Amino acid sequence: MTRSQQPPSVVVAITGGRVVPIVGEPIEGGTVLIRDGVVEAVGAAADVEVPSGARVVDATGRWVLPGFVEAHGHVGISEEANGPVGNDTNEMTDPNTAGVRAIDAIDIDDEGFRDALSGGVTSVVVKPSSGNVIGGRTVAIKTWGSRTIDEQVIKEAVSVKSALGENPKRVHGSRDALPSTRLGVAYVLRQAFEDARFYAASRAAAAVAGEPFRRDLRLETLADVLDGTLVWDQHVHRHDDIATAIRLSEEFGYRLVVNHGTEGHKLADVLAEKGVPVIFGPMLTSRTKVELRDRAISNLAALARAGVTVAITTDHPVVPINFLVHQASFAVKEGLDPVVALEALTVNPARMLGLDDRVGALAPGLDGDVVVWSGDPLDVMSRAEHVLIGGVTVYEWDAAAGRGRTVERSERFVAAAAAAAAGRGGRTRGRRASRP
Repeated sequence: MTRSQQPPSVVVAITGGRVVPIVGEPIEGGTVLIRDGVVEAVGAAADVEVPSGARVVDATGRWVLPGFVEAHGHVGISEEANGPVGNDTNEMTDPNTAGVRAIDAIDIDDEGFRDALSGGVTSVVVKPSSGNVIGGRTVAIKTWGSRTIDEQVIKEAVSVKSALGENPKRVHGSRDALPSTRLGVAYVLRQAFEDARFYAASRAAAAVAGEPFRRDLRLETLADVLDGTLVWDQHVHRHDDIATAIRLSEEFGYRLVVNHGTEGHKLADVLAEKGVPVIFGPMLTSRTKVELRDRAISNLAALARAGVTVAITTDHPVVPINFLVHQASFAVKEGLDPVVALEALTVNPARMLGLDDRVGALAPGLDGDVVVWSGDPLDVMSRAEHVLIGGVTVYEWDAAAGRGRTVERSERFVAAAAAAAAGRGGRTRGRRASRP
């Protein structure tokens, strides 16, 4: 449901729970007030007035947190139970497919989105996979709630997925095509960025001269990386490939985020010194290839202790997206600070990828994406009992039935149509009017 389809002055209050805003201290018996899909107030019960007529969600004895952010997933483009027919993660016909966009392949009815809600995940950055050196543009979306994928978008200009190491070597080398070595992978990247530099300069010169200019979608994307519009999401496992990722980012001046970082602990001080964040994981896997030989959950704690900003990923469907929080629990068991663990599920991925003006915390002005947990979410016995996206309930745990219930799209459409008929479109709030 878009903001314009909601009736005016829709107010929801989550009351009585242990509110963990992430960007502030926990509040016992706190209140989160959401108006028209946006958080209006967070505080102690005595400090937040609940308006008459507000819909109240009683969270007494529960924990209340912002919805989790999956920073690196393939939900919707690697569809559950559909096999190769539903796998659109890689356009592996060229090592450089910078011009493709993940949004064009997302099936919003993929079962993975329902799983996300059951695990308290309300936002996900969907990325192409790692078969190509340059995989394409990513997109940040809500995990449920609208008629089309376009209405679920948080931010379309997020990042570009790229891969170093074993994956592109294997895919293209098996065809006797470039690249078949790490030398070749770095060459493809370096040449692509040199071409993008020239392209951006030529585009600017054409604009000044008032001359027509033919757009190249691959180079447009890479030019957006060079000017800082898009983050560079670098799939990388081994420490030597991490060093190459840093070297290339400094050569061309783009914003680097390490994805996976399996051997990042070996360069933790370098990553911290250079301010390079790491989206770590997936953790609940075996060592299926050479690059994962040193895989260990404790490596995440080592990165965090060194001062590296970390997030956690399932790499769904490698690990089911609803197990995102369980990976954090295992990381705490292996030495990660619990406070950092929750930050790694919320505010850290939001900040890394430029989404923190919308999601990642409970604070006034952010989206009303709230999850009521039965207890501490890092306790494996806790479960998400009530999930709201934009202040609208999208999932509830039915204790009597022993299963969760997702509010399906068809139900939301009926509600949206009724609201539109009652309020003739309702009211919008400027730039936020198109949010789900």
